[in-house]
Amino acid sequence: MMLYQKIQIRNNLQTSRGFLTIMSALIVAAIGLSISTSLILLGLGTSRTSLSLQQSYQASSLADACIEEALQQISDSMLMPDPVPDPLPVLVAYTGTQSISLGSGSCSYVVTSTGVDSRKITALGLDGTSTRKVQVLVGTVSPISISFWQEVSDFN
Repeated sequence: MMLYQKIQIRNNLQTSRGFLTIMSALIVAAIGLSISTSLILLGLGTSRTSLSLQQSYQASSLADACIEEALQQISDSMLMPDPVPDPLPVLVAYTGTQSISLGSGSCSYVVTSTGVDSRKITALGLDGTSTRKVQVLVGTVSPISISFWQEVSDFN
């Protein structure tokens, strides 16, 4: 009987060791799975943030491009035709609206008169879900003198 009890105790110890080994392996696997899931979610969040930041920079660049185009329109409207006609024409600085598509985004601008020789330009740049707005005040149109150029939250 003594021998039988010793064999049974030995079998119980081996079963307990096997159970502990399996439980330890499951705990380590669960911890590893938690860490890898966290890293994947962190990577996805970083990717989304990076895309939003890139779209925001692109929208800002598009708005600036529209401002530049509007300034070019104003400058071109103040050029005397060649050859100069007789009588001399009255040059009126550009006012108007235009939309431009560039790459994956677009922009639009509005040039309004704020006086005989001054203009206000507002531009809106769009890329994906990002929108940026820029406002420029032109003090004089010939030669062009910019008195204010700033990104704004809303046009006033």
